[in-house]
Amino acid sequence: MKVLFVCIGNSCRSPMAEAVLKDMVAREGLDWVVDSAAIADWNVGYSPEDRCLAVLRENGLDSCHVGRQIRTEDFDQFDYIFGMDEGNVRDLKELAPAQSRARIELLGNYRMKELDKIIFDPYFERGVHGFRRCYTQIAICCKIFIQQKRPSA
Repeated sequence: MKVLFVCIGNSCRSPMAEAVLKDMVAREGLDWVVDSAAIADWNVGYSPEDRCLAVLRENGLDSCHVGRQIRTEDFDQFDYIFGMDEGNVRDLKELAPAQSRARIELLGNYRMKELDKIIFDPYFERGVHGFRRCYTQIAICCKIFIQQKRPSA
């Protein structure tokens, strides 16, 4: 299984989701590839936002991700490409080649609740509260995704 998380800038939500899912699949002993990317090129070559890294550390995780922009070949190399909000999903569907292999979905669809399906963008908030909320949303969605997609024993 190959999973790519995408948000607008690849500095907050998508690298956080990458770190969370990488940790979960490692704990489950799953051999999955997990990465993240951006729609825009603003943060290409940069580490995740400091508040993102702080919340990851609070949860015993870290990230050495370097921001990158989504590439055409990503749509054939990944099984799932998750947008964090409807705008990301819309942009991804517009960028996807006609015969794309990847399933483009909203990560929040795995939340299983109509409310809170959008992974909140915490970038413009002060402090880390929004990043903590984002982490909780992502962790729940990733856990449910693994439960649904884990290969049967």
